[in-house]
Amino acid sequence: MPWDNDEDDFDDHDAGDIDDYGDDDDLAEPTVPCPYCRREIHEDAVRCPYCEQFISQEDAPPARKPWWIIAGAIICLYIAWRWIIG
Repeated sequence: MPWDNDEDDFDDHDAGDIDDYGDDDDLAEPTVPCPYCRREIHEDAVRCPYCEQFISQEDAPPARKPWWIIAGAIICLYIAWRWIIG
């Protein structure tokens, strides 16, 4: 039977040698380690599929403003409003 699950046949092959399994090295997609989790990801990936971190800051969504900047802007607007009507 062509699909015999004999364990001895598997031991004859080196797991690190891709050519034994019929894959061509030219067809293998290039990978690089994720800078956050160090797992291998596709070279052109925008986001790591494992840790879900964006690879570069340009690809990441804009971060929220810190609360103290928003509070400072509201206080400045209130002071300006009180000065104008006051």
